[in-house]
Parts: sequence; structure tokens; C-alpha cells
Amino acid sequence: MKKFANLLKKEIKELVNKQLVFTLLFMLVLYNFIGQVSKKEVQKIAGVQTISALDEDGSAGSQVLLKGLETGPAVSKALPKGAELPKFKIIDQSGKTKEQAIEAAKANGSKLLVVIPKGFGDSLKEFKPSQIETYSFMRTFSLIGASGQVVVGGLVSLMNSVLSDQFLKEKLPGFDPESLKAPINTKNYVIVRNHIAEGQAMDVARNMAQQSMLIPLVLMMIVIYSSQMVISAVAMEKQNKTLETLLTVPIKRTSIITAKMLAAGLVGLISAGVYMFAFKGFVGGMTAGAARAGGQAGDGSAALMRQLGLTFNTTGYIVLGLAMFLAILVALALAMILGVLAEDFRSAQTMIMPLIFLVMIPYFISLFADMNSLSLPVKILILAIPFTHPFLVSQNLYVGNWGMIAFGLGYMFVIFVVLTIIAARIFSTDKILTMKLRLGKKKALTA
Repeated sequence: MKKFANLLKKEIKELVNKQLVFTLLFMLVLYNFIGQVSKKEVQKIAGVQTISALDEDGSAGSQVLLKGLETGPAVSKALPKGAELPKFKIIDQSGKTKEQAIEAAKANGSKLLVVIPKGFGDSLKEFKPSQIETYSFMRTFSLIGASGQVVVGGLVSLMNSVLSDQFLKEKLPGFDPESLKAPINTKNYVIVRNHIAEGQAMDVARNMAQQSMLIPLVLMMIVIYSSQMVISAVAMEKQNKTLETLLTVPIKRTSIITAKMLAAGLVGLISAGVYMFAFKGFVGGMTAGAARAGGQAGDGSAALMRQLGLTFNTTGYIVLGLAMFLAILVALALAMILGVLAEDFRSAQTMIMPLIFLVMIPYFISLFADMNSLSLPVKILILAIPFTHPFLVSQNLYVGNWGMIAFGLGYMFVIFVVLTIIAARIFSTDKILTMKLRLGKKKALTA
């Protein structure tokens, strides 16, 4: 046991080098920096923005529109509960022509010019379509740079609803405007197994997609990190001729395999944890404005998920952890074999590609496709990839498909055992020192 512990320490020390530490620290700082910058830009959108306005009409209707852009009181009731409407600081361009207003807006740094033509107010009174013009100044080509026009369009849509309600109340005082505009309403319910709750199916699908996206991403990063470490470590030892010395140590060769896989798994797990912490900071900054704009909508979605039983309990987390653990073991066993086939450290960098493809294929399929809708041959092919099953565990847990979960766990365990036996047989002979896969002119496996 002491020899194995010393061997494990040796493998961990070889994997945790200055390059790895620097890479993880750099990634942590970079992702959080990008997240904070994005968060500040989103906050700018939610804050007061400078625009210009040319009111050629001067009617009460045009003043209501401009007042709504400044404060939003006319449409506050039409907004979702808890949502906030971005406000604008309006620079008045009255008395100028449209061309002069455009040049003035360019000079004062306005993001947007709103032009209200003559006859706007009269058209509103006569129930005729009214039109305004918006000119966005694209000084940058980011999505944030084009946000002003989107916000104004949203505000106009809300004001259309408010103004139409006012018109209907004046002309038909005994009727509810909402009933006249939408005489048919729907009350939507979602059924998941034996649970039924009022809500939108799209909200459930959106929440499921957000929750299911993180799990495959974590698993993918752990598998790639760990496998790369195993392949590189074995190839480097072959190149430096230290593997021959290691094999002469009085310790079982299966212990050598176990130590290498365990060390790579631990370091890969830590590396993936650092990556996900950094990624969380990045995503948190990018989505900071969305939570603010959504108000209390997120609370309703969470309640809907709870009513439908679409939450993880202790058993769910244990099963998910077991699936991820088995997937890591399969990846490490396969990486051990690929590392033996590598001729040197340089060729080891290309040997990881087959493993990456095996991880990426089910990753993207789990995000964009439904396994139940695939044709039978494609479905069998995808399920034959062992890394498909941990990607599907979360979805199967939600719908209670325990048969598919058990099959996936058992299949990954069998694949791991087979790959471990193959790796152990390779290490038990001297072929490990001469076995290589040449990817040059001679494409042959030699021993």
C-alpha cells in the first residue's frame, strides 16, 4: 500500500506542473474579467441612455411617446411584474431638418435618433396607422451597440397596447379592451408523468435546456483534461525511457495503471472544477441583465418545475455522480491504451482526437436532438458510444426512465472492465515499450 501511495504521489507531481497551474490561473482571471466587463455593459443598457428626438408633429400623442421614452409611466402597467424599462435621456432636435438632426445626433454621441413625422397625432385620433422612424448609429457592431433600436421597438409595442386600450374604452366604455382584442384565451397546463401544473411547455423546455447544458459541459471538460494528461504522461515516459525503469520497480503493473488513472482523474476533476468556477463567473456576467429584466418571472418558473417534480433529490445526485464517475473511468482506460500507442509526446497530442470525437458527438446530440426521434440505426450507433449515457442521465431522471439509466450504468461498467483488461495485458508484456501507431507514410500498428 505504501508503494502504491508513493507511486500515486509521483504521478500527481508529474501532472501538476507550473504550466498547468499557470493555465488554470490565467483561465480563471480571463473568464471572470470577461464576465465583469459584460456585466458592466449590460448594466449600461439598463441605465439611462442618450438618444436624440426630432418631433415634427408637436402633438399630444408625440409628447406622450417622448415622455414614455424618458420615464415609461404610460406603459408601466403593461410591463411584466418586476420588470424594468430602460430610460433615455432625450436631446431635443426640434426646428431642424431630418438631415440636420442626423448630423447633430452623430456629433453628440447619441445611440439613436427618433423622428416623429407630421400627422402622427392626427393619425392616432383617427384610428389610422401611425409611423415613426428610428436611426441607429452603429459605432460598434456588437449586440449591445444595437440595443437602443430594440428597446424603442419594445416600448412602441407596449404603447400600442396602452393606446389601443384607451381608444376602446372611449368608444366602447362598457367592454373590456382585453376581451375585445383577444376574445379567446388559453389556460395552459403541462403534464410530466403523474404531475400536472399550470404553465407553458416552452418554459419547462427552456429550464430543462439550461439545467441540462451544464452537466454535459462539466463532464466533457473532465474527460478531456484527464485523458490528455494520461496520454501525455505515458507518451512522455516512453520518449524519455523512464517507463522502462518504472516497469522494473517491484510493484504490480496493474497498480501502475491504477495510479496513473487515479492521478489523472483527480487532477482532471480539480481542473474541471476551476474551469467551471471561471465559466460560472463568465455566464453570470453575461446574464446579469436578463435576471433584472425578467423580474419575478424566474420565481414562477422555479415553482412550475417543483410542481412537475422536475428537481433533483439525493438519489438523483448520487446516480448522476455515479454516471459521471463511470464515464471518467472509461475515458481514462481508453486514454491509457491510446497513450501506449503514441510514439512520443508530440504524437500524443493527436492521439486524443478520437476520444474528443467520442465525447463531442453525444454532447451536441444531447443539446439539439431528441433521442426518441432518431431513427433506430442512428439511435443504436449513438447509444453504443459510452459517453452518451451520462449526458442523458439528467433527462432520464426527470422522466423516471430508470430502465435506461440502469442500462447506461451497466454498459459503461462493462466497457470500463474490457478496456482495463486490455490495458493490463498490454502493460503485463514488453510490448508496451515497442508498441506504437505511426501516422506518417507507414500507417501500420507495429509491435
